[in-house]
Amino acid sequence: MKILHLDENHPLLIEQLNAIGFNNAEDYNSSKEDIQKIIHEYDGFIIRSRFKIDKQFLDSAKNLKFIGRVGAGLENIDCEYAESKGIKLIAAPEGNRNAVGEHSLAMLLSLFNKLNKADHEVRHGKWKREENRGLELDGKTVGLIGYGNMGKAFSKKLRGFDVEVLCYDLKDHIGDENARQVSLQELQEKGDVLSLHTPETALTVNMVDSKFIDGFKKSFWLINTARGKSVVTKDLVSALESGKILGAGLDVLEYEKGSFENLFKRSVTSSGVEMPEAFRYLISAENVILTPHVAGWTVESKEKLAQTIVDKIKAEFW
Repeated sequence: MKILHLDENHPLLIEQLNAIGFNNAEDYNSSKEDIQKIIHEYDGFIIRSRFKIDKQFLDSAKNLKFIGRVGAGLENIDCEYAESKGIKLIAAPEGNRNAVGEHSLAMLLSLFNKLNKADHEVRHGKWKREENRGLELDGKTVGLIGYGNMGKAFSKKLRGFDVEVLCYDLKDHIGDENARQVSLQELQEKGDVLSLHTPETALTVNMVDSKFIDGFKKSFWLINTARGKSVVTKDLVSALESGKILGAGLDVLEYEKGSFENLFKRSVTSSGVEMPEAFRYLISAENVILTPHVAGWTVESKEKLAQTIVDKIKAEFW
């Protein structure tokens, strides 16, 4: 079986597939069009998020048996069409769920304790104690939307705190000892914190808009380590300005390219692209923490993601 690797990953992925007899090829630089011309030669390919896998690309993959996605989400792949052609889709949400859980908690604690703001001030000779008085997580209610691998990993991290954890998900009966499953209405009524752990789908794109935000009874804190397009940034900014949202930890932004490797489609500095006004607000706000889509991007998760893909390929095709 011939496998084409389209993104660089942990070396164990190719090493272990070679060891059990798979024929591995690597192409990390050719254009999508050039890859499409040769994809018929391969039984499978492994990708992170380099480009979209659409119908035209899949039609060229005459012998394709599987697609391995080294990550959690499959929104860059036309999954329905791939499955109609008998192509197995292999993702690895188990590989970086712990990393996402830890990152979500880190963002929340940093926001509550104003760590980024205080650090910046001390580095500039400012010693403001009262202005940097923090909040404690104990006694708060944390609401999670999406209770799959990532949501469950975050709720597990919260077990060491005296908090109530609520989860809302389209699937029934998935609450557990770490989170009580509730209606969206109850989550919005009780939540002090909202953390998103949803994939990018037609239902989640622009989900957190002004109407959704206003549905919360209390002012709340927002953590998004899921997908940037789930949050309407201008509505988030309006809520931050009004105090309806007390602060936000954003690992993802709606401006990201589909590959997640760049923020804007063109370089802001080199091409003179005007930075969106809402984004200008976020980068200057002291109650906003921004990271470059790295919640699941740890030294350990790189290895675990690759190992998960290997294990699933072996289970299916070896």
